[in-house]
Amino acid sequence: MMIIYNIILYLLQPLILIRLLWRSRKNLSFSYWNRLSERYGFCSGKVKSNGIMIHAVSVGETLMIISFIHALRNRYPTLPITITTSTLTASEQVQKKIHTEISHVYLPYDLPGSINRFLNQVNPKLVVIMETEIWPNLIKILHNRKIPIIIANARLSNRSIIGYKKIYKFIKSILHDITLIVAQDETHSKRFIEIGAKSNQLKVIGNLKFEVNLSSELKLNIENLRKKWISNRPIWIASSTHTGEERILLSAHSRLLNDFPDLLLILVPRHPERFLLVEKIVKQSHLQYILWSKNIIPLLDTKVLIGDTIGDLILLYGMADIAFIGGSMVQCGGHNPLEAVIHSLPILMGPYIENFEYICNSLQKEGVLIIVNNESMLVQHIKTLLINTNYRKKCGQIGFNFLLKHQGVTQRLLHILEKYIST
Repeated sequence: MMIIYNIILYLLQPLILIRLLWRSRKNLSFSYWNRLSERYGFCSGKVKSNGIMIHAVSVGETLMIISFIHALRNRYPTLPITITTSTLTASEQVQKKIHTEISHVYLPYDLPGSINRFLNQVNPKLVVIMETEIWPNLIKILHNRKIPIIIANARLSNRSIIGYKKIYKFIKSILHDITLIVAQDETHSKRFIEIGAKSNQLKVIGNLKFEVNLSSELKLNIENLRKKWISNRPIWIASSTHTGEERILLSAHSRLLNDFPDLLLILVPRHPERFLLVEKIVKQSHLQYILWSKNIIPLLDTKVLIGDTIGDLILLYGMADIAFIGGSMVQCGGHNPLEAVIHSLPILMGPYIENFEYICNSLQKEGVLIIVNNESMLVQHIKTLLINTNYRKKCGQIGFNFLLKHQGVTQRLLHILEKYIST
């Protein structure tokens, strides 16, 4: 099976290169093409060896590990740390938000030659992979080199289980080479066992996403921004939106404006390559809008602010009264609501929440998260929350307390890693 897997990977390389070039041209930048050598394991002079390697595939995982990286650096100030990512936007966040002494490169494609070349240069004493990135060659080669591999904050969706079960024997052999799988909760732990992991490979410590916090600098930025914007203006934010959601949200906003004419919608698409398209969609709605990237203060006639930057979402949440979390009105599985919860906001989501089912189900039970199946339900619940200030604030406070109760995962994870780092 591994031979077939490698043959397919090698055959796909021309298509992968074409896709990188196409994305570079589409974005009028060669950022996707730059550092191509890293994708094939060439990173001489960019990394320090004999430390810990942490892989965060995309922006969500990268933002999630920031507080963990700081805690790791505080505990082991001389430990070499290399962070790898797979996407351009995640790479940009590492360079922007994480200490310059920490090395950063792209994780190579999962080709035997590329992985071996990369590991020869990094030579880590421990590899931590965030969430669930199962790369067979990476895991097999690390195992053969006797380098411990930990999947941290591990999760597995029902959809993934269906796919993995089709290659059960293959995926089982890969999982058995992993040193430890640290799952977010018991549900995800059982799912890993279902696809072949051993019970003694699993540990449950909670979800790192609960470790979100507001720095004093961020609080000050929010306070200063609020002074510039129109005071007491009602604001709702729709974050991490996907194709098919913006038109629903803009239609809902137009209906809400009939009752709340000064209402502002902050619309934040999930993927930067969709920023221009979403701007066109907003134009077609005939609502007055501005772009966040232009640093323009929204006036009373501004009905929509488009969040067209990466990494500013948690700041924009701080300006809102209510949050809708995208990827949930369409079959994308939803996105993390906790960055909104830390601001004590009531949450609305569509029915597709499987990516964060424990968090979402828990918040729903607490009365913080409201599931809306269509535009009319969205409009009705936002109306209720805008009219009933006490109810809105109570929901937000319950959510904030729930978040605090589940924190402490960083320290538990550090305790687990200690025996591998100290050897």
